[in-house]
Amino acid sequence: MRALFLLLVHISFSFNNLAAKHSNHATHRHRYHNHSPNSNPRLHQAYIALQAWKQVIYSDPKNSTTNWVGPSVCSYKGVFCAPALDDPKITVVAGIDLNSADLAGFLPHEIGLLSDLALIHLNSNRFCGIIPESLANLTLLFELDLSNNRFVGPFPFVVLSLPTLNFLDIRYNEFEGPLPAELFNKKLDAIFVNNNNFTSIIPPNFGTTSASVVVFANNQFGGCLPSTISKFANTLEELVLINNNLTGCLPQELGYLYKLKVLDVSSNSIVGPIPYSLAGLAHLELLNLGHNMLSGIVIEGVCQLPSLTNFTFSYNFFCEEQGVCQNLTSRKGLKYDERRNCLPEKPFQRSAKECNAALEHPVDCFEHPCTGGGGGGVGGGTVFAPAAAPATVPVSSPSMPPAAAHQPLLAPHAGFHFRSVYGELVLMFPVSTESSRSLLRSTVGLELRSGPGRMDNNPMSRRGGAIGAGRFRERGGISCPDHRGGAGSGISSTCAGRVRVTLLIEVINLKIPM
Repeated sequence: MRALFLLLVHISFSFNNLAAKHSNHATHRHRYHNHSPNSNPRLHQAYIALQAWKQVIYSDPKNSTTNWVGPSVCSYKGVFCAPALDDPKITVVAGIDLNSADLAGFLPHEIGLLSDLALIHLNSNRFCGIIPESLANLTLLFELDLSNNRFVGPFPFVVLSLPTLNFLDIRYNEFEGPLPAELFNKKLDAIFVNNNNFTSIIPPNFGTTSASVVVFANNQFGGCLPSTISKFANTLEELVLINNNLTGCLPQELGYLYKLKVLDVSSNSIVGPIPYSLAGLAHLELLNLGHNMLSGIVIEGVCQLPSLTNFTFSYNFFCEEQGVCQNLTSRKGLKYDERRNCLPEKPFQRSAKECNAALEHPVDCFEHPCTGGGGGGVGGGTVFAPAAAPATVPVSSPSMPPAAAHQPLLAPHAGFHFRSVYGELVLMFPVSTESSRSLLRSTVGLELRSGPGRMDNNPMSRRGGAIGAGRFRERGGISCPDHRGGAGSGISSTCAGRVRVTLLIEVINLKIPM
């Protein structure tokens, strides 16, 4: 019914109310019953198309096409007529709704004669075969629902040529092969391709469509979730990627999706920590991270999301719950599942052997955001020890300009790397040290402490760059790839190789000399 209403609004048909089609069906029959196909060439074309279609329907257990007899096509069951858009005096076949008719057959080439169609709804039938290329003639098509059938072959590229298509639903079929990147150049409101056999990586232009709902579940998509997902910021409300072959880290760019209500990436092979940027998704109602290879800390900012009613992070390798996450039972109305992790003193967790084995091979999401292939974005930190942000530290806002996330604030100097990632100050040193705090004092001229501080008189000015005034708070200090303990200032042994210091900052006055 929603789809029919959209048709009325978008295309301005003069149906009194398509959403109430059953109550008005008799009126339409009476109005258009006497139109002869001989006097209306477009209805005659529709007659040829529908008769050809009826001939290739070999099973009709509900008698849905029994009355497809004679030239009065506007009286056919499931066929809806309306005045033509280009000439209101001419009646045309504008919609076909055969949902749940349990018809078996295929789509004939003649379907291309139905050039005035604005919607085709064939949900829950037994149509098979491939989608005919003649569908390209349906240049007014606004909604195409072929879901829950037995269509086969590659993605139906013909739909990419439909200029007015707004809604595409091809889920629960047997399509296979890659998903064309061109799909995301179309201005679609909804994309449902779940429960097929698509095997490609998610295209890098994934976020360029204007869709509010994207469902890719139960396919074989591989690689990473691309960082270009941030381009969905103004539209996306539901993203469902259940049961694919996705790898790599969750991109921090997810935090830009400020309208997001549903995020389900369960049953993949995603690694790394939960991105801190997720704590800014104020409208998020369902978050399912279950059955992956995520690790580190379950961050308090996510557990405190105001709209969250369902939070699943079971079957991962999380080793710590921060703040209120330790007692989710106290949050009224929240359903959660934390089983099969590495959480101390919690029931139904993994064995120590499983947990230790997982920590033997940490993944640095800053350096390798897309471990496993595909195109990815910046992750949240080292797998085994993402640093915990204090509850008082402000989270990143999705309204921040996307370009800032990718631009280094200062170029590397003498092996010193400095960049900003969604409000995080990340300092990386190819050095060795015996104390995290002495490293900060001696190399950067900063001293980590939990309250606001100043970043003045910084020795960085002698390295060719200068930071003006700024405030910072300790987010968790130092982690190093070969350390098997926790992150933060508790590292006392030598941290050989690269050391990363992560702070969350509020910039007051940033000055970058050219």
